Amino acid sequence: MRKTALLCLTLLTATPGLASPAEGTFGYRQGVLSYSKCLLGQRDDTLPDKAYIALLEHADEALDRSLYSVVDKTQLPASGNRHDYFSFAPYWWPNPETDNGLPYVQRDGEYNMATKTNATDKQRMISFAKDVRQLALAYYFSDNIDYANKAARQMINWFVTPATRMAPNMAYAQAIPGRVDGRDIGIIDSRLLIDVANSVELLRDTPALSQDEYTSIKGWYADLLDWLLESGNGREEEQADNNHGTWYDAQVVAFALFTDQPELARKQLNITQQRIAEQFDAQGRQPRELERTRPWHYSNFNLEAYARLVDYAHRLGLPQWQDANVERELRRGFNFVAEHVLQDEPWPYQELDGFEPGTALGTMMAAALLFNDPVITQAAAQLAKQQPGAVEQLLYSPFPALPRVTGCILPTAR
Repeated sequence: MRKTALLCLTLLTATPGLASPAEGTFGYRQGVLSYSKCLLGQRDDTLPDKAYIALLEHADEALDRSLYSVVDKTQLPASGNRHDYFSFAPYWWPNPETDNGLPYVQRDGEYNMATKTNATDKQRMISFAKDVRQLALAYYFSDNIDYANKAARQMINWFVTPATRMAPNMAYAQAIPGRVDGRDIGIIDSRLLIDVANSVELLRDTPALSQDEYTSIKGWYADLLDWLLESGNGREEEQADNNHGTWYDAQVVAFALFTDQPELARKQLNITQQRIAEQFDAQGRQPRELERTRPWHYSNFNLEAYARLVDYAHRLGLPQWQDANVERELRRGFNFVAEHVLQDEPWPYQELDGFEPGTALGTMMAAALLFNDPVITQAAAQLAKQQPGAVEQLLYSPFPALPRVTGCILPTAR
């Protein structure tokens, strides 16, 4: 917390309505970050100061952490290459019927925390992506270059430096001991790199990241995108009819936009559009997600990917995504979750770890920006009120529930 008080004082005296470089990025909602930053400049207890203070506290902690690298794992993937990302499938456990525990057996929804040790890269990638995101956002809202410098060093170490960079593939993700060295399903791990790309854009044209470094990182993403499109694992993941297929699409579209390939993004969004009717029923339920042992989590998880894809499609001006039937099908999906956030009746599906409506915060706030729907907006506002310190308060601020403040330019819907 050593910088929090000083930075809050600096921000609260900032010029309202200051233009933001983030408005041109593909990852964050256009205008919302600059509006949130402007709101923070107002002396009003109803504005998102708690989220800002929490963000700076997390970013201050991230300043002190060592640089992350896939080469630091203590166990190697089947390739023997320390630069290859390597993780174990989280819902697979040692076999109780064999002496050596092999082959592992599945227990859906039961997270094997042994898969997140320093032996592999799963937790390392989670921590890397989280720290970079918080540092980049803290820089954006505070203008403190220390945050940008640390975020940039983390990115360069992960993507660029020859001795520490990750090889641009996910071939050995979610291996299962005794069964397979890596799986198409493991591509879900690299969804975290979408927000890292967003963070790269926030640091673009700052002293923290040179043009050569920026270009090198984009080149890495272009290579990963090629692997996603051309590898057997990538082609199999694209065929998945649940959240795995949706998140594959979200990665391909995001990485295509980040690497200046809009036509590729449009092509993948056309594929995504065909998934919608298959994944949602007439009530907005997602049968493939509801059959899991954690149906609330997976319903929201899939919708999180769709919220990103809808936003990308709108930015690209794809007319088929604004078709009344397509929008109606998607809104039903988000409405199904929103109604269960708001209603007092119990969630009708069995949950392995219990029903936690608050975990829908990000999904609902993102959807409130995308759809002019009073039920979704009400659910987003209710959850936001319950979690004033969540970073989503700064990223989404549910439209049209945003406060009107003189001197700040209110972002438009969509």
